[in-house]
Amino acid sequence: MSLKDRISEDIKTAMKAKDKVRLETVRSIKKLILEKEVSLRPQGQETLTEAQEIELLAQLAKQRRESIEQYRKAGRDELAEQEAQELAILEEYLPGQLSDEEVSSVLDEIIAQTGATSIKDMGKVMGVAMQQLKGRADGQKIQTLVKTKLNS
Repeated sequence: MSLKDRISEDIKTAMKAKDKVRLETVRSIKKLILEKEVSLRPQGQETLTEAQEIELLAQLAKQRRESIEQYRKAGRDELAEQEAQELAILEEYLPGQLSDEEVSSVLDEIIAQTGATSIKDMGKVMGVAMQQLKGRADGQKIQTLVKTKLNS
């Protein structure tokens, strides 16, 4: 089942269950997928690839994480909680997130492949790492681990 089909089914389920937060979140995902598909039509692409869907969902999740942080700093815990609920729903559609240990081992392999030895090689490592780990690990976490590994 494609992501778009799964989301359509989840919209129906949320409507029947009268789950307002889930319904709004899933509808917003569907809206963004449709907008992205429309923007790609002039280039001859009718639907999103799985990688594009994951990228879109990862962007939404990142926005939610940043919003939660900003709301907490501003003392708006009720808004932070709402964003956290939406983030939890978004994460159901993303591939499973890797643990820190798994990300670290992948980064060790990438560093060995690229021959990186110092922080000056961070760009090479990050380029490969972001491609391999897209949607499976937070970019900020990847960057922090790469810095740590290349500084030591």
